[in-house]
Amino acid sequence: MAYLYNNGYLSILLLLLAGLMVVANCGNFNQDFDLTWGENRAKIFGGGQLLSLSLDKVSGSGFQSKKEYLFGRIDMQLKLVAGNSAGTVTAYYLSSQGPTHDEIDFEFLGNVSGDPYILHTNVFTQGKGNREQQFYLWFDPTRNFHTYSIIWNSQNIVFLVDNTPIRVFKNGELVGVPYPKSQPMRIYSSLWNADDWATRGGLVKTDWSKAPFTAYYRNFLVQTGGSKFSNGAWQNQELDAYSRRRLRWVQKNFMIYNYCTDYKRFPQGFPLECTH
Repeated sequence: MAYLYNNGYLSILLLLLAGLMVVANCGNFNQDFDLTWGENRAKIFGGGQLLSLSLDKVSGSGFQSKKEYLFGRIDMQLKLVAGNSAGTVTAYYLSSQGPTHDEIDFEFLGNVSGDPYILHTNVFTQGKGNREQQFYLWFDPTRNFHTYSIIWNSQNIVFLVDNTPIRVFKNGELVGVPYPKSQPMRIYSSLWNADDWATRGGLVKTDWSKAPFTAYYRNFLVQTGGSKFSNGAWQNQELDAYSRRRLRWVQKNFMIYNYCTDYKRFPQGFPLECTH
């Protein structure tokens, strides 16, 4: 893919590297992740401080963490595909393996130029998902890096964007809702073509004349019980009053789909966790 090395691409790369605000306790992509598919469409730069995934008509690309985690706080800064990203999906998630796997999802659904990305979230427990909530963002996620975080402890799962909570999935075992608590999960990310459903239900297709599509990652940080950089706050973290106000603000102004209010989908009654 020699075209990736043109002057424009090198200029963008140099700007990204120059703009890195490397925190001493952030992870290193060379040490913490494996590039798992897409051949040279997945790249690591800057001594392990910057990673990019690209998608062209032949293939997308992806990576996964070397380690598995059971509870923790995961932070990653992403700069999403710019311009006409319709048909593309950038996925960033935690997952275990097997038919009864657990999973915690961020998925960024691309759109035509000028229209907003859709942030799609989901939680799988013991192989069952269908817990979708979707949001617009209150900024352009393609212009700068923004931090997307998951706090996962025994009480709840919190999705955060730039440290603002957008969704909370509470432990509902007392009312019969399975909760992910026993299966360690790896961190995964991929950039792939999903133009059969991603943009307006598949009505808008990927414009391959705009390829390659590229997303960037930096400042990965994981805090777990054994992490020397963890202050332990995530282990019992629930939302304080300010965070609850921020959550309500996001859900009032930016949530565009909530399975817990989809009467047509659940005519016999909502899932148990929706009333917990």
